[in-house]
Amino acid sequence: MKKTAVVAALMACAASAPLAAKEGMFTPGQLPEIAEDLRKTGLEVSPEALSDLTGFPMGAIVQLQGCSGSFVSDEGLVVTNHHCARGSVQFNSTAENNYLENGFLAETKGEELPAAPGSRVYVTTEISDVTARVRDGIDAMSPTERYDTVDQRVKDITAECEQAAGFRCLVASFYGGKEYTLIKRLEVKDVRLVYAPADAVGKYGGDIDNWMWPRHTGDFAFYRAYVAPDGSSAEYSEDNVPYAPEHHLKVSAAGLDDGDFVMAAGYPGSTNRYTRLGEVKNTFEWSYPTFVTLLNDWIDTIEAAAPEGSDARVKYESRLAGLNNFEKNLRGQIDGARRVGLVDRRRAREDALNAWIAADASRQPYAAAIASLDALSEESATAARTNFWYNNATRPQLLGAAQRLYRLAKEKEKPNAQRESGYQDRDMAFFRQGLQALDRRYDASVDKAEWLLFLNGYLAQPEAERVAAFDQALGLTGVDDAKQIDAIVDGYYTGTSLDESDTRLALMDATAAELEASDDPFMKLAIALYTYERKLEDESEERSGRALALRPAYMDAITQWQREQGLATYPDANSTLRVTYGTVLGGSPKDGMAYLPFTTLEGILAKDTGVDPFNAPETQLKEIREKDYGGYALDSIGSVPVNFLSDLDSTGGNSGSATLNGRAELVGLLFDGTFESVNSDWDFDPRTTRTIHVDTRYMLWVMDKVDGAHNLIEEMDVVR
Repeated sequence: MKKTAVVAALMACAASAPLAAKEGMFTPGQLPEIAEDLRKTGLEVSPEALSDLTGFPMGAIVQLQGCSGSFVSDEGLVVTNHHCARGSVQFNSTAENNYLENGFLAETKGEELPAAPGSRVYVTTEISDVTARVRDGIDAMSPTERYDTVDQRVKDITAECEQAAGFRCLVASFYGGKEYTLIKRLEVKDVRLVYAPADAVGKYGGDIDNWMWPRHTGDFAFYRAYVAPDGSSAEYSEDNVPYAPEHHLKVSAAGLDDGDFVMAAGYPGSTNRYTRLGEVKNTFEWSYPTFVTLLNDWIDTIEAAAPEGSDARVKYESRLAGLNNFEKNLRGQIDGARRVGLVDRRRAREDALNAWIAADASRQPYAAAIASLDALSEESATAARTNFWYNNATRPQLLGAAQRLYRLAKEKEKPNAQRESGYQDRDMAFFRQGLQALDRRYDASVDKAEWLLFLNGYLAQPEAERVAAFDQALGLTGVDDAKQIDAIVDGYYTGTSLDESDTRLALMDATAAELEASDDPFMKLAIALYTYERKLEDESEERSGRALALRPAYMDAITQWQREQGLATYPDANSTLRVTYGTVLGGSPKDGMAYLPFTTLEGILAKDTGVDPFNAPETQLKEIREKDYGGYALDSIGSVPVNFLSDLDSTGGNSGSATLNGRAELVGLLFDGTFESVNSDWDFDPRTTRTIHVDTRYMLWVMDKVDGAHNLIEEMDVVR
């Protein structure tokens, strides 16, 4: 076929792509309902089997802190994204021994390093419906009573579940509080870093390529889960042994090709597919644009205060990566909303729903609930705008530590079962680890620079958005000069002892009275703000109580309306296990642009400049130049595939999700979406929504040819 004909064929394929895209982050329990389409798309295993969270393959899928992962050996080996494990790499790095720059590989289990404090692997062992118990009688309650009742019932159910030692239980809400599910999970507390390629592989392209296609990022890394010798959950100990999962995934070295079936199983964080028009307008007309401006200033501030190569920069690498990612995501969201006409699309959907409700007298109660929900959404948006700069002005890390410590002391005055979530006995390990981890992610000069940035933004706001308690406690009344602010802030950093880990940890046992006697400036500020913070919390809880009565009615209307159109209503993402499916698929996100479904090793050479973030290791470049594909090549592209595109429906939290073929073999890891796709958090557009995966063939090639991770290749079940 001539070259022009090939291009024409690719463009034709891209143009037809929208018809194939599959919307929906389905709960596993919904999969039997769509079994016919799953099989038609290419699933070979039983859809019914996929609905069993403790069977194969779902039993191999695990949740990490903010990410997803999966077991790939019978010795607790977990594969996830490089950017998900990067915090642990950073935690173990120093300027002199920088694993971010050099990569890390444990050739034996004895060389594996403890992951960052608070790292966990959660293995689901049981699920049950607890809707009736949570919601019984709440509709007749006042909003505050309703919130408090649901909150207490959720805590009680969780406490009962966690009577079995070593388990971390979760009561998850679906459809706006219409349904509740109890999820019992083994909490693996001893998590160790096994292997992470250097940033020059695992973060190749850096922030420049983030959310972009074509992509050439080796976004993968490995942890190992450890338990006590008897198989129970245990904190780190040299006596611990690798966890033996009931199920693990086989890793495909054969991979897949354009048009092949793929599905991803993981834990997407949150989506907003069912939010009302008022919330959409507030988000895209005010919230996101305001945050983009702040984020750019924030990034510049950190980079100026923490120069390249300094220990401070190592400490703030993870934060910088997160801020850059968030900033680019928000720009993509704003651009996507404009491109697809999100506000008009949401308005049209609401008009159609309203017409459906008006067509039947029995549906009229929905109208009243939705009108009240719209008023509540506007009230919440107003509160968010009013408190935006105050919330930023109270971001200093040591102030946050002081606020948590004082809140802990106050909560300990209550019975454990009645304490706020985050301050119960079950939370103390995380609480302690968070205080410890601050040492590796805090630098006084950087923290001060951030605080000054936020304070100047706060002082520039209208008087109505100033907080009297904050101004008085910090001494900001009448202050509008930057030099005065600088002098005020200096006193906090020179007068505090909360920058010492031992001090922070010791204060976990302090009473409220003891903390109130403290001379530490950050503690004094935290105490001065306590009453105002509780007022904000009470107002938020009252709004949440109203939503608990209104959102279920709205979601019931949406569900019935869509059912009549033959559409399945999946719940918004909420960090519970979901499955999304479709095919390997390129696309045409806008006029004159075509995305091919695969990138290749040669694309790394083409991008490489030798300068970060396009500075692949010389060993890798040499192997590519020599075309040493090592049996991992895809014939149709004549090279080793690096990343590939699919039409899967995904969002944040899906990072590290296992990408499976029709036989439920691991063929990749989901790690990103295209810039044109990020708006799918709010509105799924089949033409532009594309998800980016790292191909297992590239993972294996890097492990084999670049880093010599042969011990891990031998440990996994690699199939061809």
